[in-house]
Amino acid sequence: MSFSFGRPRRHFRLTGSTNDEARALALAGAPSGTVVTAAEQDAGRGRHGRRWSAPADSALLLSAILRPLDDRQALLPLAVPLAVCEAIESLAAVECGVKWPNDVWIGERKVAGVLIEARPPEWAVIGAGINLSIGPGEFPGDLRWPATSVGRGAGPDEAFRALAASLPRWVAADAGDVVAAFAARDALRGREVSWEGAGDEGSGSGVAAGIDSRGDLLVQAADGERVALGAGEVSLLVSA
Repeated sequence: MSFSFGRPRRHFRLTGSTNDEARALALAGAPSGTVVTAAEQDAGRGRHGRRWSAPADSALLLSAILRPLDDRQALLPLAVPLAVCEAIESLAAVECGVKWPNDVWIGERKVAGVLIEARPPEWAVIGAGINLSIGPGEFPGDLRWPATSVGRGAGPDEAFRALAASLPRWVAADAGDVVAAFAARDALRGREVSWEGAGDEGSGSGVAAGIDSRGDLLVQAADGERVALGAGEVSLLVSA
């Protein structure tokens, strides 16, 4: 099965959340490839309910429907950030890394985030927000990591076309290709991290040591134990 994104497309001048709009469309039976975009949103969400907001027309705010899901989408939360990296790098002469599981960095600053909501095997909503032209003083004061923008004159329509072009390959990629590509862009490997809320592991700290075949983050703890952390249950802090 091949994938494409962008048609039909529903665009809002202002909406609460493109993910909420796309999820409602998915529940109503909208086809795979349907995309919701917005010039501005006032109730955007990141992981763990964190707020995602941007001034009008200064970011790509996009949510896409993918259906049905199969084994290729097992690592979708890692594959989509790779597509975002490729899209950004086609817009500007920058190099992107991924902070596990789904934040995209330029250098040490967050430029984009991904939020996947799914009802397997029926559908997934792929949400992506890419900062394009947000000034330093326009970012919310509660961001947990310094943010940045793509710049270089990139606008939402150009970014939309770039992401629509890169997404199909990555949502259909083999797990081994996703893991290898993620490893090449891993912004955490070798860094001190701490976590909480990791099921039986509780909380702890150690050195990030890549990801495993399931997409879990591997951390070498101080006692020598190697811990695997699942993205859905972990709140992660990165040492500066």
